[in-house]
Amino acid sequence: MARELGLAAEVSARLSGLGRLALLDRDWDQGRSLHEQAHRIAAEQGYTYGEIHSEMGLALGARRSGDLDAAEAYLLHIRDGYAGVSSEAGDHLLRAELGFIAELRGDADQSARHHLRGLDVARSLGEPRALALSLEGLAGAAVLRRRGSAAECAALLLGAADAARRGVGAPLPPAERGDVDRVTATARAVLGAAAFTQAFERGARLTGEEAVRHARTTLNWPENAADG
Repeated sequence: MARELGLAAEVSARLSGLGRLALLDRDWDQGRSLHEQAHRIAAEQGYTYGEIHSEMGLALGARRSGDLDAAEAYLLHIRDGYAGVSSEAGDHLLRAELGFIAELRGDADQSARHHLRGLDVARSLGEPRALALSLEGLAGAAVLRRRGSAAECAALLLGAADAARRGVGAPLPPAERGDVDRVTATARAVLGAAAFTQAFERGARLTGEEAVRHARTTLNWPENAADG
């Protein structure tokens, strides 16, 4: 319909939407093709938001398909190229994605720094799902340390994140659980199933801030995300 009406910006937006659906189906090639089409149309129209949205889609697809270098390049281009029109929600997602990239590369400290900066944005947004995403990212950074106390922190953070999502009626659907399932599997392997479940359930009774405070104390994370 948008094509028939000559609404090129809307065509770009719809193509990005279809690209996101393709990513949920793990159809990386289709997702990339749709987001590339969306980006080309947005650029032709000078539709900056459409360029950002489609480029973020390319970053999401690249990371989920394992191309961490490409994902990072897209994210840094968004950060540096569109700083003047960035939104808090966009900044939060960008920090989360950079944090997950660092985690997947095995860099616990860099991952924690990105997610702690993202946590500051989530607080400003006041959005429980944004808070939950930051908690999940911090759990990934914690579990990289491969010791019991760190894995316990990860389980607590995952429990608090799950509770935050369920508190607003938005638990993660199966197609979006890739990061959480990966971190959960690692933490469970370190702690054992029973200890993981106990820590997760304890975390579900904590607020997100309480879970983060526990992790900061245990893992010596800085109070100020800009530190270090």
